[in-house]
Amino acid sequence: MELEFIYKRHSVRKFSDEPVPETKIRDIIKAATYAPSGKNQQNWHFVVITDKAKIAEIARIVEAKNAELSTYMKDEAKIKAFKGSVGYHTVFKGAPVLVLAYAGPYDTVSDTLLAEGIISREEAMKFARPNPGLQNIAAAMENLLLAAANLGYGTCWMVGPTYAATEISDYIGFAKAGYYLAAMTPLGVPAAATTAATPRKPVEEVLTIIG
Repeated sequence: MELEFIYKRHSVRKFSDEPVPETKIRDIIKAATYAPSGKNQQNWHFVVITDKAKIAEIARIVEAKNAELSTYMKDEAKIKAFKGSVGYHTVFKGAPVLVLAYAGPYDTVSDTLLAEGIISREEAMKFARPNPGLQNIAAAMENLLLAAANLGYGTCWMVGPTYAATEISDYIGFAKAGYYLAAMTPLGVPAAATTAATPRKPVEEVLTIIG
């Protein structure tokens, strides 16, 4: 199948202890940087953690932030659901590598029009909805996941843990002007010999062709 490399990617949440060579990590990150980027801004930065103790501490930070945020909630059902999500938000703790994807500044037409007082903040939000700066990071993440899968490694695109973005960045000591933690993924050899793909909607359900 010509597109087989696409279908190799699955969300992996259990990993073996086998380390990932630095050469492979660099190859995967390089593939990420070849993603399309609006105005060629390439407003991404990747931080790779390979120290297991540090990865475990980042998981603990997410757990602590989850517990803290749950105390501000009022709806019992939402509190239960949010607390229950922490296990999914820390699946990276069993991986030999954790990749943090940071998004940097990206000026849009809405920023310009708002700054010059031409449109209201509400109108600016409508212009900003596509968020091309963040789409750049998403494109890079998809390249990263596909490259990793093609090399035999598992990943899991994660955004949930970013509610602890400030605490995570403070802990690892990463600071770059205007950059914030947008996504992350564990990286490693899948623990299971095979991983199953989750069901997908039929193409007919999500496709409209206008001739």
